[in-house]
Amino acid sequence: MTRTFTTAALALALLALPTAGGAQDAAAVRAGGDAVSFGADAGEYTPTGIALRGRAEIVQGQNRLRADSINGTITGGDLTRVEASGNVYFVTPDQTIRGDRAVYVLADDEVILTGDVILTQGQNVLTGGRLVYNTRTEAARMEGGSGAQGGRIRGVFYPQSGD
Repeated sequence: MTRTFTTAALALALLALPTAGGAQDAAAVRAGGDAVSFGADAGEYTPTGIALRGRAEIVQGQNRLRADSINGTITGGDLTRVEASGNVYFVTPDQTIRGDRAVYVLADDEVILTGDVILTQGQNVLTGGRLVYNTRTEAARMEGGSGAQGGRIRGVFYPQSGD
């Protein structure tokens, strides 16, 4: 059975679920053990997943995933996979990554963004069609895409001042 909640009711329901605790035990420990919080204009919960719509976001520690919609898969009581689509932003303290879609498999510690991907870190900018970002090591691997860039990645890097 699917239930539709308002933002406040969804947030309270999700925080009370064993799924949130399971996600903390399985993957959040590697991310510093921080709680996982959710927000959206509307959402649904089923025993196998969550769906957040409209200004959807998931926050853990200093990392934030924002998108038009976010769907989470629950397996064995744990949040195991998150898919985001539409105006996707993955923001860390040092980097902002923008894409059309994102898939985050918590056990892999990797967020994969596709579409017109833009990675910024300070003034540095890297663009391409697909980015794999490791949330544990903070390593990023960009691949070219199709379209205007012709399958190439592009970047602009500014040297650090030697003051």
